[in-house]
Amino acid sequence: MPSGPPTSGVGRVIAGRYLLLNQLGSGGMGHVWLAHDQRLACEVALKEIVFRDPSEASAERAARVARARAEARHAAVLRGNPNVVTVHDVLEHEGLPWIVMEYVAGALDLRDLVDMRGPLAPAECARIGLAVLDALTAGHEQGIMHRDVKPANILLAPDRTGAPYARVLLADYGIAVQPDAGETRYTLTSALVGTAGYLAPERATGGPPTAAADLFSLGCTLYYAVEGVGPFERDTHLAEITAVVMEEPRKPERAGALGPVLEVMLAKDPVERITAAHAESALDHIVTPRADAYERTRTDPGSMPPWGVSEQLDGHRHVPPRAVHAPTDPAAYPPVPVPPVPRRPHALPAGLGALLGVALAGVGLWFTLGNPPGGDDGGTVQKPYGEPVGLAAPLSEGDCVIADWPGGTRFRGTPRLTVDPTCRDAPPDGQVLAVVDAASADEARAQGPARCEERTRDLREKLADVRGYAVVPAEGGFDAAGGRTACLLLGANGPVYGPLGPYREPGQAFRDTATMQKRDCLRAPSRRDAQLVPCTEAHDEQVLGFARLDVGIPFEKARDMSDAACAKDVPPTDYGFDPSVYEAGSWTSRGAWDSASHFVVCTVRKQNGGTMGGEEP
Repeated sequence: MPSGPPTSGVGRVIAGRYLLLNQLGSGGMGHVWLAHDQRLACEVALKEIVFRDPSEASAERAARVARARAEARHAAVLRGNPNVVTVHDVLEHEGLPWIVMEYVAGALDLRDLVDMRGPLAPAECARIGLAVLDALTAGHEQGIMHRDVKPANILLAPDRTGAPYARVLLADYGIAVQPDAGETRYTLTSALVGTAGYLAPERATGGPPTAAADLFSLGCTLYYAVEGVGPFERDTHLAEITAVVMEEPRKPERAGALGPVLEVMLAKDPVERITAAHAESALDHIVTPRADAYERTRTDPGSMPPWGVSEQLDGHRHVPPRAVHAPTDPAAYPPVPVPPVPRRPHALPAGLGALLGVALAGVGLWFTLGNPPGGDDGGTVQKPYGEPVGLAAPLSEGDCVIADWPGGTRFRGTPRLTVDPTCRDAPPDGQVLAVVDAASADEARAQGPARCEERTRDLREKLADVRGYAVVPAEGGFDAAGGRTACLLLGANGPVYGPLGPYREPGQAFRDTATMQKRDCLRAPSRRDAQLVPCTEAHDEQVLGFARLDVGIPFEKARDMSDAACAKDVPPTDYGFDPSVYEAGSWTSRGAWDSASHFVVCTVRKQNGGTMGGEEP
């Protein structure tokens, strides 16, 4: 058993369960320990609240304790996001709170990585930025602002394949706040909440925490990652805060294509600052400047990299992809279009269409179909989306489509679309999930893709293998399209084999795992037959997430090991299921192996094979 001096903490048992092994680090709130959970026989990280001054005012002590509880509560809300360090529990020991967290083996924070390796390549910084932005957006959607985004709070760790620094996790929600919830802002006396040099100007001058402020801090963090120094780094904290408010950031020297994105992330006025959706698009453009240039590296829990389709099911979490291997010379990157920030939310310039046509959506990109202004159609086209798309009538919500890609390569070029009114006659490639109106063709081009991204966000986060397409009216086809942009979700690697989301019917049998989504409840008469049922009814399993197996594993072997993979990557205990009652299950599809995607659907089920319903978390 580890031992040490009484004051070291090593060898102590916290709450009769957690054996402290060694100290991992320290911060303003206290120490972080590696501990052994003696009940579950696994390693966890424990955050200890430390009061260095015995005479510290009781009110200030209470504020520290409240901040610890708030961190646990806020991080627990986001526990389903793979880019947030998971919080398992908050407990009291000897009158003080301890936070029990996921132990991220082999993790290194971004600050230490830059210190060790030097500045990172622009594409690697953009990949990290996408993951952190995904975590922040998940919090913002719950009304939770992080308020302390900085290099030391971003962890980089190996993924399941061992690729170093492939996992990206945002840590330390200790000063996070929900502005609309009326909760106390836990601020230490005479101290700013946040870190000097990374605070947004409006926060440094006493303004409220906002999503835009977190985005500014992320911009400072990415600047540090690519330049090796902060944009407002000075000799003292006071000088840094002054620089944040009064001075422009240092001109970047290594940022290359990332430079224009950083510039609009670091705008002093939050109204002029780039939005999260536009920042995602611009960062993604750096990671994959051409459709066939580099592997996609988004790490979103409900938007995994591609996994395939087939009509064979087999029932038996999110694994971030490997780091991108991209040029390290900034000059190797083409210029990245960065959208101007609109002063009025409904008056976006038409020039945004070029960038928003590749706006990020789940695991894939947002593409814009239809002829751009000045195309060959010259305003005389009668087909709503232009000749390449080929449709003679506008798309409607719920339409299933077949996509014929030029040259047979998916997501390269403009596909010719055919509507399948039954969603069954042929395996559909995708479905129209929404349509968005516009007042003009210019407005449709400028705003359509971003609005499609918003309208389909929830469903994209629940599916493992879709990409978004905004089918925008062609010039001259605006009236024929009814002034509407059609928001498609297409299978990333093949057909979706049936309706998606709200267009599925209770009782329908799944032809493939491609249409299974998070929190679906399944009746499974056999291990090759799954039916969608309402979760209020008796069911056999519930979908929790997805996992990826190694590319070289054959399908037959995958069926044997998928349960174990799901138990490791998407453990039901993380979702509140009692491990003495429930176990991990899985469903596999041959199509996922035929397309080399190798994703499985992870479920929870009762160990005794009984039905679920009503009493589950």
